[in-house]
Amino acid sequence: MSSNALVTTRRNFLGGAGLLVAFSLAGVPAARAAATGQAEPAGASSALPDDLQPFPYLDAWIRIDPDGRAQVFTGKVELGQGIMTALLQVAAEELDMPPHLLSIVTGDTARTPDEGLTAASHSMQYGGPALRLAAANVRMLLLRAASTMLGTDGAGLETTGEGTIRAPDGRSIGYGAVAATLSLHVQAQADVPLRQPVTFRTMGKSLPRLDIPGKVTGGLSFIQDMRLPGMLHARVIRAPAEGMTLTLPSRAEIEAMQGLHAFVQDGNFAAVVCEREWDAVRIMRQLLAGQSKRTDAAIPTGNMADVLKALPAQDYSIEKVTHPTAAATKRLSARYARPWYSHGSIGPSCAIAEMKGGELTIWSHSQGIFDVRRVAAGLLDLAEDKVHAIHVQGAGCYGQNGADDVAADVALIAHALPGRPVRLQWMREQEFGWEPLGAGMVTEVVAELDADNRIVTWNYDVWSPPHNTRPTSANGVLAGWEVTHAFPPPENVPIPMPAGDGSRNSNPLYALPNMDVNFHFIPNGPFRSSAMRSLGAHLNVFSIESMFDELANAAGIDPLTLRLDHMNEPRARAVMMAGADAFGWSTRRSEGKFHGYGMGFARYKNLGAYCAVFLEISVEPNTGLVTVQRARAAVDCGEVVNPDGVRNQVEGGLIQSLSWCTREAMSHDAERRTSFDWSSYPILRFGDVPLEIEVDVLPRPGEPFLGVAEASQGPTSAALANALADATGVRFREMPLTPEKLRRALLTL
Repeated sequence: MSSNALVTTRRNFLGGAGLLVAFSLAGVPAARAAATGQAEPAGASSALPDDLQPFPYLDAWIRIDPDGRAQVFTGKVELGQGIMTALLQVAAEELDMPPHLLSIVTGDTARTPDEGLTAASHSMQYGGPALRLAAANVRMLLLRAASTMLGTDGAGLETTGEGTIRAPDGRSIGYGAVAATLSLHVQAQADVPLRQPVTFRTMGKSLPRLDIPGKVTGGLSFIQDMRLPGMLHARVIRAPAEGMTLTLPSRAEIEAMQGLHAFVQDGNFAAVVCEREWDAVRIMRQLLAGQSKRTDAAIPTGNMADVLKALPAQDYSIEKVTHPTAAATKRLSARYARPWYSHGSIGPSCAIAEMKGGELTIWSHSQGIFDVRRVAAGLLDLAEDKVHAIHVQGAGCYGQNGADDVAADVALIAHALPGRPVRLQWMREQEFGWEPLGAGMVTEVVAELDADNRIVTWNYDVWSPPHNTRPTSANGVLAGWEVTHAFPPPENVPIPMPAGDGSRNSNPLYALPNMDVNFHFIPNGPFRSSAMRSLGAHLNVFSIESMFDELANAAGIDPLTLRLDHMNEPRARAVMMAGADAFGWSTRRSEGKFHGYGMGFARYKNLGAYCAVFLEISVEPNTGLVTVQRARAAVDCGEVVNPDGVRNQVEGGLIQSLSWCTREAMSHDAERRTSFDWSSYPILRFGDVPLEIEVDVLPRPGEPFLGVAEASQGPTSAALANALADATGVRFREMPLTPEKLRRALLTL
């Protein structure tokens, strides 16, 4: 597998194109700030797109080689969401080149701009416009240089879509020949014209994804598959779960174990390193047989919602709106909750590192590859320019699983054993026992209707631990807390709105005359918690959309009608109506007891993609098993780069949300987590996915990219709860809505 190393000599620099990727990585884009805890950027101080501002030189983004091929550089990384393909299409469109003449380099601290985390559906919203404008600038420079080379005044020159420039008299010249005369170390201009949708050759087309062939043919796609010459294998030695410590034998006894190459220990951090991976696993198992005990306070047990509400919280007012209305005639109140979630990554977290010649190279599937470098540099007291971090895809991600921790672990091990690469993979039970969890949450809603079925009161409270403790320095990873000179854990703080974390999407997009929305941030929950796809939007949308259905039922009106009566935003209305029409909502008919329909809607973060989900379900009362007969989603994500990629993401989010809603919950007792495998932490299986899924992507030519990856999680879980209420007459408000929970409830009917 390629190391993505950039090797440049004086000869190939002088004989190559006019670009060398050599630029400062000191800037921090606004997108990164937003994803890691600061406010969502309301607007850049410069006219350049946010991600382009700290890296305005074109050679940070684009290289044109003498043979006419182009390389594209992005700090965003491929997580299985298809972003590598979409960004390559954006660059190909604005360069006006066929995609097969482009290659893309992602997430490499020596080669790409630091665009922060690949998270929060920011890749297209921020990375897309930056790369698009950079490519448009390069195309403009190529046209200007070609004008001189062809001896024209520039009028009538055009790009052909094939990587060539043609003059009105028919003469043409290739990009490679033109680029050889250029330096792209010039700053991007904000007012360069972009190609328009009517002329698009690449954007808007469903190009095959670049990452798929290797994954479906058994190629070397994932960090878990990566092997380097002379590689050693490591296993970290930790107690079964966070909050516990493990008593180890003496160092001499450990070093005498057969098959051990080295034992690495620094304070409470310990790892075994072997020539063969199985020896590392075997020795780890022997050491884990020692005595473990809980050293942190006991984990609170009992009803999770009650536990969360009893913890110390910081209170934030999210939205307060007051207007005179008619008197209320109906009042409803409800409490909704979701459990603690594991990321459930199919491949346990893995990383490789090599210390050689005083420099450390780390290969990691972290979503924040530049943060991997910062963490390792701080942990090992190295200058940042002595650490090279390279992204390699991982078998499962979307949020902060164990990737950042394992990258820090292996950096510590490789630093102690210079000269050979070291591969560290957590075991399945370590992933379940130590990764940050998706936070458990609880909401309480009070809503009132007047005699005309208008919502006149909306009081909403949400309690949640942190959803974003991603490490940006050594104090944010497990190894940083374990080494001899330990780093104190950082203070947990909420992400401000409008992005939010536990408060994300707690403020309804609907036009409600009286709203009182409050966030109760719990800085120290019973578990370490961090980002999981959609953060708090999952439960907040579930709660809002469930209450809308409860209100519609109380009023005796159609749930879609109630939503449309309270929605003023045209694009939101269009998505709901498009989804309803495609689903056949107005003509739906019940096929009897235990058959029903439900819908859910949200605009992600109230500033991203719009998504409406419609479900038709049936329930087997004797088992509680739910079959989703049909799922139909409509989405508006602005300008569409790859329609099939958008559908992939909405479908994937829909299936993931059904898994959260019906199966998943991290179990625990007072001492530790107790979900350590796929039996104790079940996820949706292939046989349980909807029998039919269709996604309608609304065309929005010329509109800004909105991102789409996290748009369907909240609406899908809400649609399922609403469909269950329609099918059974029972309202389920606390996830997971497991078959056993449903079966018990249906026994009373």
